[in-house]
Amino acid sequence: MTDLSFPEFRSGEVWLVGAGPGDPRLLTLLAVHALKSGDVVVHDELIDKRVLGFASEGAEILSAGKRGGKPSAHQADINDRLIELARAGRKVVRLKGGDPFVFGRGGEEAITLARAGVPFRIVPGLTSGLTAAALAGIPATTRQTNHAVILATGHRALDEEAMRDWAAMARTGQPIIFYMAISNLERICAVLRDAGMDARTPVTFIMASTYEAERTLDTTLEHAARDAREHAITAPALIVIGAIAALRGEITPWLRREPQQTGKPGGD
Repeated sequence: MTDLSFPEFRSGEVWLVGAGPGDPRLLTLLAVHALKSGDVVVHDELIDKRVLGFASEGAEILSAGKRGGKPSAHQADINDRLIELARAGRKVVRLKGGDPFVFGRGGEEAITLARAGVPFRIVPGLTSGLTAAALAGIPATTRQTNHAVILATGHRALDEEAMRDWAAMARTGQPIIFYMAISNLERICAVLRDAGMDARTPVTFIMASTYEAERTLDTTLEHAARDAREHAITAPALIVIGAIAALRGEITPWLRREPQQTGKPGGD
């Protein structure tokens, strides 16, 4: 077996750790090391609670859950808590779903810690958009379909800036993987079509990826909002829009997967 060495988790440090899309088997070795070494874990609501089972015995587990449309911790309060814990000499694991720097506010927390003079480490995780797509038989890129892929958040206020951004994405002609877009789905689809995206563009919904409740739904841009309602597609769900979604039909008949896990998924 390869002899791996891991960095020491020192008192007064914060490690920003990505927990991946849900299934604990998709944790990185460094993420497991962080959990086993830290003495306090500040976790998001999106975390599969089985991941917390890797925490060291006696570690303090603190929820800093943020859920769209529900009472949530304010980001400024979370930032202050991380600084407070680190300055008290704790080994702080800040545990986030997916990757800390992909729609996870990890960048904001890193900047805050840097400005406060608190040492920290980044432990990347598998981002849910790319991982869920891959597990569902959708390659993020192929030479025949696309030279780029756009990761986008749909959880935004329905203002002119958001409309312009979504329209600009449509005009690139590249596939888009939307996170947190279910609540704004109908408007997003309308903006993409108005910007010139073909109504027949393939769309795949991936709901509760890596969990027993996982479901996929293949449709088109024209019918996406209607089909999502009729088939009860709810958060957490990723939406893949573009030519890569159409490759599922060719790939999945021979795609083998491990059994989905029975844990409870988090949010959008």
